[in-house]
Amino acid sequence: MKAGIHPDNYRLVAFKDMSNDDVFLTKSTVNTKETLEVDGVEYPLVKLEISRTSHPFYTGKSKLVDTAGRIDKFKNKYSNFKK
Repeated sequence: MKAGIHPDNYRLVAFKDMSNDDVFLTKSTVNTKETLEVDGVEYPLVKLEISRTSHPFYTGKSKLVDTAGRIDKFKNKYSNFKK
């Protein structure tokens, strides 16, 4: 790989799937405020809602999505912002 072509903050980052607590490390320039310790080393942390270990396409398992519940949560969350 050529030297000097990557940004200064190109480093190992921990990505954590919050649905199944799977963690994987990869290089990234993403800005984060949280950190996670993996094998005794502290890495910047990025939280994911879904990854290859929980996505139905990769796992072969379908997931029932409660759209009515999602709509109610949205309305409750933003009900304070009504004019």
